[in-house]
Amino acid sequence: MAGSLDITPTAVEKVKEIMGQQVPQPLGLRVAVVGGGCSGFSYQMNFESETNPIDKTFEFDGLRIFVDQASLLYLKGTQIDYVESLTGSGFKFENPNVKSTCGCGSSFTV
Repeated sequence: MAGSLDITPTAVEKVKEIMGQQVPQPLGLRVAVVGGGCSGFSYQMNFESETNPIDKTFEFDGLRIFVDQASLLYLKGTQIDYVESLTGSGFKFENPNVKSTCGCGSSFTV
């Protein structure tokens, strides 16, 4: 674990696969917590082509992940995984700070 955020090897490979299809190739992945959703907060993942000097940068097997200072407070101890199942596939956040989630599972309360 590289500090306060972790990402599984499966998720790293999926992000790298998607990044490899982007033109121009992004520098890395930005993970953020934003206000909104039925429970107050939701996760946001975007490819990043520019870094901000106050971002916290994590590196996992060559994948750089950028997190702004405010989001870092909500992501402490979080693990990001990529899961594939019969009902769908996508990135899953295991966040120990979450007190409750909404019915659709896309937003949370801390």
